[in-house]
Amino acid sequence: MNQERRRWLTFAIAATAATAGVAGAVWQQRRESSGESMGADFWTHRFEGPDGKEVAFEQLKGKPLLLNFWATWCPPCIEEMPMIDAFFRENARNGWQVVGLAIDQPSAVRKFLAKTPVSYPVGLAGLDGTEFVKALGNTKGGLPFTLVLDAKGQRLARKMGKLESADLAEWQRA
Repeated sequence: MNQERRRWLTFAIAATAATAGVAGAVWQQRRESSGESMGADFWTHRFEGPDGKEVAFEQLKGKPLLLNFWATWCPPCIEEMPMIDAFFRENARNGWQVVGLAIDQPSAVRKFLAKTPVSYPVGLAGLDGTEFVKALGNTKGGLPFTLVLDAKGQRLARKMGKLESADLAEWQRA
């Protein structure tokens, strides 16, 4: 391969990667806050917790909710969990609810949480949780994915990708 062709190929690969990176960043930062109300079927979901207790969405109505989809094999998911846990501990007395739904094998989730516990409820959505996350607007099924609802059950935001403290601060003020 000659030098000029190699340079062109390198440029094309770099340009493609840069375009994909920008597109991914735009998607990751995009938040939809249309005020769409969650349908009645959303509130019928129930998930077993790692401790055997049930996480029933119908019991979450009437208060703001941060719903975070994660997995033990997802590094950004793991990185954001301590921040989500701190948010929950600081804001639970103000009515905020936080639920983590693990899209993972139940045994892996139990093992992970035994070493790295969180104070908010976790539901075992299993691999079937991918369909649920897609129905909530994450059409690619990527993780982490966060959905925020107000006390009336209207969507305030949804975010694909790792949360930042600025996200939580913004949602707390909303």
